[in-house]
Amino acid sequence: MSTIRVAVVDDHPIFREGVASCLMDIGGYDIVGKGGSCEDALAIAQQANPDVMLLDISLPGGGLNAVASILDRRPAQKIIILTVSESHSDIATALKLGAKGYVLKGVGSRMLSEILRAVHGGEMYLSPTLSARMIAGLSHAPSSTGSAGVGELTEREHAVLRLVAAGLSNKRIARDLDLHEKTIKHHLTRIFTKLNVSNRTEAAMVFRDAGQRARPYVG
Repeated sequence: MSTIRVAVVDDHPIFREGVASCLMDIGGYDIVGKGGSCEDALAIAQQANPDVMLLDISLPGGGLNAVASILDRRPAQKIIILTVSESHSDIATALKLGAKGYVLKGVGSRMLSEILRAVHGGEMYLSPTLSARMIAGLSHAPSSTGSAGVGELTEREHAVLRLVAAGLSNKRIARDLDLHEKTIKHHLTRIFTKLNVSNRTEAAMVFRDAGQRARPYVG
C-alpha cells in the first residue's frame, strides 16, 4: 500500500491533532503539514506539497478562499473539505472551486481513510446524506440530451449509475456488484459520455430527473 502525504488544516487544535493521530494509527499516511488558517493552508500547499489536503471551511481567512487560492497556484492539488457545515451553498461552492471531496466531521477514522484513498486515486467523494440532499435541492435541470441518455445505458451501466446516485464510491460499487474497481471506472466513462455530463454529481442529477430512484446507501 502506497503512503499518502496528507495535510490537515483546521482551526481546532484538538480536532486537528486527533485526525492526524488516527490516520497515523491506521498506517499508510505521512502527515506533512498541520495548520489552523487560510494562510497556513496556502503555505503548506506550497512548501509541503501534500498529496491530499483535509481542509475545514470555518478557518480564519475562509476555508473556501483557501481552496480557490491553492488551486489557482496548484491546480493538481487534491482537497477534501472536512467540516460541520451542511450548507447547500458551501457544498456547491466547494465543488465548483475544485474540491475533490466534501465530508462531515462525524465520519469515522476508517471511513475517512477510505475516502482519502479514493480521492488520492482520482475519485470524487460527497457524503451520501449530503449527496442526496444536494441532488434533490438543485434547481437547474440537466439537458434533455442527458436525460434521454439514461435510456441508452446497458443494464450494467444502469446499475452502476443507480449506486453512484446513492452516494457510493467506486470501491463500494465494485464490491456491491462483484466487479473490479477498474471496470467501474470504465463503465463511468461510458455513462458520462452517454449522458453528456462530466462528473458523478451531474450524472446523479440526470438519474434523478429521468425519474429513477437511487438505492439507499448502506454503510
